[in-house]
Amino acid sequence: MFFWIECCAAVLAIAVGRACPSLGARWFDRAEQLLGRLARRRGLAVVCVGLAALALRALLLPILPIPQPAADDEYGYLLLADTFAHGRLTNPTHPMWVHFESFYIFWHPTYTAKFYPAQGLVMALGQRIMGHPFWGVWISVGLMCAAICWMLQGWLPPGWALVGGLLAVVRFGSFSYWANSYWGGAVTAAGGALVLGALPRIKRSPRARDGLLMGLGLAILAGSRPYEGLFVGLPVAAALAAWMFGKNRPALHLSAGRIVAPLMIVMVLAGCALAYYFWRTTGSPWVPPYLVEARTYNPVPYFPWPSLKPFPAYHHEIMSHFYHRTILQHYTESRSITGMLKIDFIALAWMCAFFLGPALALPVLAALATLPYGFSWRSISPNSRFLLLVSASSIAGSMLPTMYYPHYSAAITGVILALVLQAMRRLRDRPGRDGATGVFITRCVPSICMLMLALRIGVKPLHLPEPERWLAGSHPSWCTLGPTNPERATTLAELRQLPGRQLAIVHYGPRHEILFHEWVYNDADIDRAKVVLARDMGPSENQELIDYFKDRHIWLVEADEDPPRISPYPESPTSSAFVETRESASTPRSTYTPVDSRPGANRR
Repeated sequence: MFFWIECCAAVLAIAVGRACPSLGARWFDRAEQLLGRLARRRGLAVVCVGLAALALRALLLPILPIPQPAADDEYGYLLLADTFAHGRLTNPTHPMWVHFESFYIFWHPTYTAKFYPAQGLVMALGQRIMGHPFWGVWISVGLMCAAICWMLQGWLPPGWALVGGLLAVVRFGSFSYWANSYWGGAVTAAGGALVLGALPRIKRSPRARDGLLMGLGLAILAGSRPYEGLFVGLPVAAALAAWMFGKNRPALHLSAGRIVAPLMIVMVLAGCALAYYFWRTTGSPWVPPYLVEARTYNPVPYFPWPSLKPFPAYHHEIMSHFYHRTILQHYTESRSITGMLKIDFIALAWMCAFFLGPALALPVLAALATLPYGFSWRSISPNSRFLLLVSASSIAGSMLPTMYYPHYSAAITGVILALVLQAMRRLRDRPGRDGATGVFITRCVPSICMLMLALRIGVKPLHLPEPERWLAGSHPSWCTLGPTNPERATTLAELRQLPGRQLAIVHYGPRHEILFHEWVYNDADIDRAKVVLARDMGPSENQELIDYFKDRHIWLVEADEDPPRISPYPESPTSSAFVETRESASTPRSTYTPVDSRPGANRR
């Protein structure tokens, strides 16, 4: 519904712009004057944009509380955050690790997640300082919006840069899954903005500060999404080389001393830090964690051209199902031309829906529709050509793998906004009545974004249908939240409220839905966790786990019941003695049910 409302608003803006382009001109002029005063104070504008993002997300907490994880990637990043927050780079292999196996987690040579560390480090900061990893996500969103505003100041006049920063706040810092999950996006976007914001500043006036910031941005990309970051870094490296050795090249001592040296220092330090992290987690400075996880569990290539490797022997049927069917399906489909075209089409559609939507696509389409006859590549300004080149490079790189999510392209968030703003500038520069229409359309773009934000906030008071969560029947956009698994979160909260420490053995039904409904993920320090979740492996294997956790109360969680059912595990000697304690305590939502004492009788 929100997509169609936004479409109607965009069409209405064009119609009104053609019929009455001076509508609201006095009010818009006043607003532009106020924003212009702030925009001219560049540093203050960057700080204000970052604070606005933090304040907006904080104010939304009553209607958009701290999110509960659902995607396997989220649990992996949460494991990294918990590990880092406790002052460790990784964790020792647990003696009962086979009971805790799950997706994107590996146990040998250490216990950790396969992901690169940047997102986990930011979330660990939030957990350490404010008590929950979500606050690290919150901080990263504020830094992302501030970095995007700073980047745009290098490519555009300050007023347009401020508008772009505020658009980032509304579109990516409020209801998007980047700000409402642990999946990532904001950290990579901030890194890309630092890299691309430093480049024009370096070319105008070489300063060591900008070299350091570019190096920091590249380090963030290497520590978050190195594959996608490569397709941003290569055009930037080419532009730097052209500047250093081109016709109007600066003195060698200036470019080498002020740019190359600081940049290389940061990159070498970042490379050493990553190599050390790899060594601690995988045993080799040259082997990243994702490669160990792939060798252990996932023989399916990430790209369509490599051959499929033999599948390992899995300990759990659900993991075999996940890799043999869910992951393999993407690979098999991508091996055909029609399948790859379908995957690429969906990726482009998701990219446009998330990064643009009807509101931000409006000035781009309007600018393309007004191009004069004979317009060519040479007619585009050098800055716009370079930004288009970076976008094309990144999009081409995103089209190669067998799967795509919008946060894969997070590094070019600032670039996309810069191109939208360039289109808006072009619309305003047209002569005569077309220019007046263009001015009205460009003024409508942020107005539509603010209107849609107000409608999204007022979903319940206005009795509007809430957008479906994407990956559950909807496409990703600025206002669709990611998947959720409230049953797991509620059950886990109930178990944590009980006295003592708990071990929950999770049993799935025969029709368990794998994606976004996984339960078995644990803290970094399993033995000290209040609640430990384990897989049901049958009476004899479960007994080994029960013997190990003999000081815990043992529960059977039937996750696919509606609602999920918690009952004392029949083989546990502590269960019957603990039933009275649990009944006298606050009774959880999944109420106590009598247990058949026969082994396995309560499994469905």
